[in-house]
Amino acid sequence: MLCQLSINNFAIVRFLELDFRPGMTSITGETGAGKSIAIDALGLCLGNRADASAVRPGAEKTEVSARFSLDDVPLARRWLEDNDLELENECILRRTITADGRSRAYINGNPVPLSQLKAIGQYLIGIHGQHAHHALLKSDHQLQLLDSYANHRMLQDAVASAFQRCRQVENELRQLEQSQQERIARRQLLQYQVEELDEFALAEGEFEAIEAEHKRLANGTALIEDCQHALSILSESDEGNIESLLNRALSIAATLEGLDPSLATVGNMLNEALIQVQESSSELERYLSKLELDPEHFAFLEERLSKAMTLARKHHVAADKLFEHHQMLCNELGSLDGDEAQIEELQLQLKASREAYLSHAQKLSQSRSRYAKELDKLVTASIQELNMPKGKFTIEVSFNPDQMSPSGSDSVEFLVTTNPGQPLAPLGKVASGGELSRIGLGIQVITAKKVATPTLIFDEVDVGISGPTAAVVGRMLRTLGEATQVFCVTHLPQVAGNGHQHMFVNKTSKGGQTETSMQPLDKEQRVQELARLLGGDTITANTLANARELLQGH
Repeated sequence: MLCQLSINNFAIVRFLELDFRPGMTSITGETGAGKSIAIDALGLCLGNRADASAVRPGAEKTEVSARFSLDDVPLARRWLEDNDLELENECILRRTITADGRSRAYINGNPVPLSQLKAIGQYLIGIHGQHAHHALLKSDHQLQLLDSYANHRMLQDAVASAFQRCRQVENELRQLEQSQQERIARRQLLQYQVEELDEFALAEGEFEAIEAEHKRLANGTALIEDCQHALSILSESDEGNIESLLNRALSIAATLEGLDPSLATVGNMLNEALIQVQESSSELERYLSKLELDPEHFAFLEERLSKAMTLARKHHVAADKLFEHHQMLCNELGSLDGDEAQIEELQLQLKASREAYLSHAQKLSQSRSRYAKELDKLVTASIQELNMPKGKFTIEVSFNPDQMSPSGSDSVEFLVTTNPGQPLAPLGKVASGGELSRIGLGIQVITAKKVATPTLIFDEVDVGISGPTAAVVGRMLRTLGEATQVFCVTHLPQVAGNGHQHMFVNKTSKGGQTETSMQPLDKEQRVQELARLLGGDTITANTLANARELLQGH
């Protein structure tokens, strides 16, 4: 429960330090005094957005701190442990906002993002505002109220998880199907290109070989003439050739060696040269014997070379890369065939995930229907007690398997009749403003009993209610306060008188500055405040007597 709230320089509050007790605490004050100021300040500790306007004029920063006891709040303790923020058996939330709009948040002294204040806050406090009954007209809010009462979180989580899985598979399938036409066009192009390259059937390394042979045959005449000329120089010319000249030189070298043995190396070198010339001549003769100028083969090579270069230009690759390009296209064509198999697999997965979703959604719908009947009886009894003796309330739960959402496949509608013989109809079409307020309050009190939140705040939820009905509302909230800490901001004495304790909000102006304060009232002060609420500015013996009567038995 909320044990203490400290407020420094927030709006028109200079300083407040409030200690709270279990039970129902009534909060009253004059119109415009700022009865909801403490709730607004507490909202900062719960992660509500704020800017520099929250800072009291002239101050450097706003600071709000709320201390909670965690007795019987296991979810909050577990959350703090999971986030390494635990501090014995209490939780201290603190928020600061500077005059230039910078905000900082702390949990048990540790700096945290605002999202963590919101996360822990849901386990500590539930706030019911004065306009909450207007939200009753919205189908999504009606569904939320029913789920809060049923408290079937595991079923909701299972449905949300199954829905997420369906959406994931649907998105993957949609992406593949959206590109299916592109894949079909790409496959057709690839099939044409692969068939064309298959028909040409260029082997690995073949282009380089063709190119070399074509070059040789294209220069065949020059090769023959040059080879024959070289042979003539080396060994065949009658006028003189290298081989005959070397033989003459060897003969001379032999004579010289006989005269001077030191010239023997000259003869050796000339002999090696003669051998090299003779081998060169033999190699040229062998080459010439094999060199054939076959016009048909040359034409074949030229045609294949031209085709290879044409295909290379067509595919925007170098001719010597055409074989590799052919293999790459074959691999891509095979992968596109694999996409078809993936689509079939995803279609099977989608069918299975939808069946799983519907199974979880049906279980959730059955639970909603069961708790709807239970809530029907409780709300009907509540509104009959709230001065609608013939009123009847029903929750209609409709399951539609084609309506898939993270919250299930149900449509929920609150139906009511307030007069005898009047058929059940949607809440917004039947209930008047006052009736809607009473119905909304009854639902809030009933659902609050089921939600495991240790502190509940009702901020002027009794707007539009008066007289005997107000007394019933007060008793309802007091009964709720027996099990849960309840704060009720109210302007009705019949409600305020049911509080276990009472706090008064006062606004004063001095020296050109306005300041709001809040203080607990003792029994006599409560009598005076209830009398003010009953009679306005003029307090009489009758209003005092009525005030004391409201407090009797409390």
